[in-house]
Amino acid sequence: MGDTGNISDSSPTLTGGLKIPRSIILIGLMGAGKTSVGRRLALRLGLPFIDADTEIETAAGRSIGDIFEEFGEQAFRDGERRIIARLLDNTPKILATGGGAFLNEKTRRLIKQKGISVWLKADIETLVERTARRNTRPLLKKGDPKEILTRLAQSREPVYAEADLAVESNDGPHDDTVNRLIQALERYLRRRPLEQS
Repeated sequence: MGDTGNISDSSPTLTGGLKIPRSIILIGLMGAGKTSVGRRLALRLGLPFIDADTEIETAAGRSIGDIFEEFGEQAFRDGERRIIARLLDNTPKILATGGGAFLNEKTRRLIKQKGISVWLKADIETLVERTARRNTRPLLKKGDPKEILTRLAQSREPVYAEADLAVESNDGPHDDTVNRLIQALERYLRRRPLEQS
């Protein structure tokens, strides 16, 4: 795992004195709740929350939909990788990433080196319902959302499974997902005593 030698005593702690040694990076399909869960998790742990998509839009001065339309998905992924690399400094934070970020090999390697990755898993029906609330998903504008999400799940889930943790994020209060995530994080850190040094 990554270098945690410069973690100070002021790092956020969980029960039993477990410290949060590095950033927690949320991955998963669109609609899995990365932003909503991430904000709540950051509040609970006293960490800053950053949404990578918002950072990309700010840096580019345009929406993600416009970036896709004007420059294509590859250009977006390149920019996404650069933004995530900048955000993953040595200060622990909660970082929500776009659904395709973890698929990029360089981005995935960076996340594994610098953070604790958490795959938020949700069933297709939940993803369809959540993504229907906003018409800002470029990949869902190319056909039937349920079919697209099903196809994306089939192709992406083997890569998402490389995450350090997997937490269910199905229909129900996001606070329930946050509770499950914190419990999973505590179990994960207890198994890795070197992270606490």
